[in-house]
Amino acid sequence: MKRLTRPAFWVPLLSAVPVVSLLVLGTAPAQATFTARAAPRFIGIDVGTLGGPNSAPNDPSHSITESGIVVGSAETAALDSFPKDPGCLSSPCHAGHAFEWRNGHMTDLGALHGYQSGLFELNGAGVGVGVSETGKLDPLTGIPETHAVISKNGRLIDLGTLGGHESWANSINDRGQVAGWAANKTRDRWAHLFVPYPSATQLRATLWQGGKPRNLGTLGGPDSLGGFVNQRGQVAGESFTNATKNPATGVPTMHPFLWQHGVMKDLGTLGGKIAITTWMNNRGQVVGGSDLRGDHTFHPFLWNGRRLVDLGTLGGRYGQANWISDTGAVAGFAEVAGRRGYHGFLWKNGTMRDLPPTGKARCSTAFAVNTGGKAVGADTECRGNNLAAVLWEHGAAYDLNTLIGRFPVHLAEAFYINQRGEIACLGTLPNGDLRVVLLVPAGLAARQGLSAAPATSQAPADQRAAARGVPDPRDNATSLLGQLAATIRPRLQS
Repeated sequence: MKRLTRPAFWVPLLSAVPVVSLLVLGTAPAQATFTARAAPRFIGIDVGTLGGPNSAPNDPSHSITESGIVVGSAETAALDSFPKDPGCLSSPCHAGHAFEWRNGHMTDLGALHGYQSGLFELNGAGVGVGVSETGKLDPLTGIPETHAVISKNGRLIDLGTLGGHESWANSINDRGQVAGWAANKTRDRWAHLFVPYPSATQLRATLWQGGKPRNLGTLGGPDSLGGFVNQRGQVAGESFTNATKNPATGVPTMHPFLWQHGVMKDLGTLGGKIAITTWMNNRGQVVGGSDLRGDHTFHPFLWNGRRLVDLGTLGGRYGQANWISDTGAVAGFAEVAGRRGYHGFLWKNGTMRDLPPTGKARCSTAFAVNTGGKAVGADTECRGNNLAAVLWEHGAAYDLNTLIGRFPVHLAEAFYINQRGEIACLGTLPNGDLRVVLLVPAGLAARQGLSAAPATSQAPADQRAAARGVPDPRDNATSLLGQLAATIRPRLQS
C-alpha cells in the first residue's frame, strides 16, 4: 500500500513543536477490531475531492462552520510539475486546491497561479483564510513561494508579505482580521525551521486588516509567528527571545505571546527554553506545551489571563494541551502513570480527566472540545499514527466508526467538533486514499433531509483491516518539530 504523507498546510510549527516525543515514526496498519453496531448516531458524508485521489483538512482550525460548511484542501486530476513540492499528499503529486463544501457541493477556489492551496477556516461573513502557492519559485530557497490568502466570492485574494517571499495565514475573526506570519527581506538562519515552505529571511507575526499587513514584532529574537486571532482582536503565537542556540533544544529560546492593543506580552514558559501555543479562545485564554526546567520533558500549559499554569499530566512525564473551548475546557494528551504511553485528557477548573482509548489501542489524544464538553480525537499506536476517530462524552469513549452506518471510509481521526455536534474526520478508503468526512448527528441530519451513506462493498471487519494508520497531523519532518525529534525522542524512551 502506498505511503501517505500529510499536506504541508496541516502543520505550521505552532501546532507541532511540543509533540516531538510522540514521533517515534512508524506506519503500522490499524489493528483495532470492529464492535457491534447499534442504530447509527451519525450520518457520514464523504466530501469527496476535486478529481484527484485525496482530500484533507488544514489543522488546527475551525474546519466546520456552525452552518455545516467544511473547508480544506482537495486534489485535482492535474499533476504538480514541481517534483518536490512540500504541499504534495502522495506520489504522483496532484495539484491540491482550497475548497469550500456546503450542501453536498464542493467549490474549487483554485490557487494563486500555483499548484497547491488550502483553507483553514471561514468567519461569520463567509470569508475564508488560508495559503496558496503563487506559481513562482522562491529565489533564495528554490521551492515554491506561498502567500497568505483570503477567500471571497469564490476566489482567492493574495495578502502579500512584508517584503520577503513567504507568508502564511490560518486564523480569521468576524471583524475580518487575519493572523499569521510574513517574511521580510532580512536574511535569517532560523526561519527555515518554521514552516513546510521554509523561508530564508525573517518571519514576523502579522495581522492583516483590510488587506494591509501589520508587523507585530518579536520578543527580542529574529522571528515570530502569529497563530490565532480571536473575536476581541487578540493574537496568540510564539517568538524567539534571542538568536542564541540553546544546547538542549538546538534553537534559540522561544516563548508564547499574547498581542493586544499594540503590545506583545511575553507569556513565559514552565521553566524550559521552548514553549508553543496551540489554541486561544475568545476570552484570551491560551494553551499549548512548554518544556520544564532542563528541557528534558514538557507539560501542557494554560495562560489564564494572569499567569502561566502547569496543567500537569496523568501521572507520567509529559503532555500537551491542543485546544481550549470558550468555557475554559482544555483538551490534549498526557503520559499515563506507570505506562510507556499517553491518553487524551480533558481539563476543567483544576481537574484533569483521563480520556482513554477505545478497544485494544494503547494510546489516545484529544484534538478539540466544544462548549458542551464533547471531545474528539483519535486512538493511536503510540508512535504518531492515528488508528480510529474517537468521541468522548458523558464519561465514555466511542470509536466513531461504530456510530455510523456501513460506510466506505475508515475514520482514522476526528479533528474538530462544532457546537451543533458535527464532527470533522480524516479517514482512508480501502486503497489508502485520504478523505475528509463530515459526521452529522442523526437528529440534525433528519431535520436537514440527509440520508445514510450507501453501503460499502466491504464488510466492516475487512474495511478496518484494510485501513492504514494515518500519520499524526502534527508530524512533519520539514518543520522545527522534525529537527528536534531526534534529540528529544531518546530522553522519553529512557
